[in-house]
This record gives sequence, C-alpha cells and structure tokens, in this order.
Amino acid sequence: MVLLREHIGQSLRSARTSQNRTLRDVAREARVSLGYLSEVERGQKEASSELLNSICQALGLSLSFVISDVAREITSREAVKLVVVDAA
Repeated sequence: MVLLREHIGQSLRSARTSQNRTLRDVAREARVSLGYLSEVERGQKEASSELLNSICQALGLSLSFVISDVAREITSREAVKLVVVDAA
C-alpha cells in the first residue's frame, strides 16, 4: 500500500540530510516543533498544506518540487510488479 505521508516524509528527510541540516534547524526555521517535524519525516503524521509549505520554504524547496519528487517515487513503485510464473 502506498502511503503519501511516508513518501513526503522521505522526500523532506532526503532534502534536509543532503543539505547537512539538523531537524532542530529546519524545525526552528519552519516554525514547527522538532517532534512534529520528526514525525512528518518518519511518515507518522500528515502535515497540513500550510505546514508542508512552511517546511519546504525552510528547506529552500518549492512545494511543487516535493510533490513532483513524491509523484515520481510513487509512479516508479507502482510500475514495479512481480509476476509469479508457474513452473509446472
């Protein structure tokens, strides 16, 4: 099952770590609690569009970039399908 919140969290965490930034730094700049940002990154919470936009701005990303990144990841996962072939 594809959970949008997990893919959004992975995209945000990847962006943050590639910038060598801490959760604390991004949370402060985005004006969200450290714990909340951590839960969003781990896919445990779904951020509202306002909070997601604030986190994106703190990371220097556009919301459309994150959504496109997530869409590409979901598309690639949906494209991968295993086919079981009966050897009999």
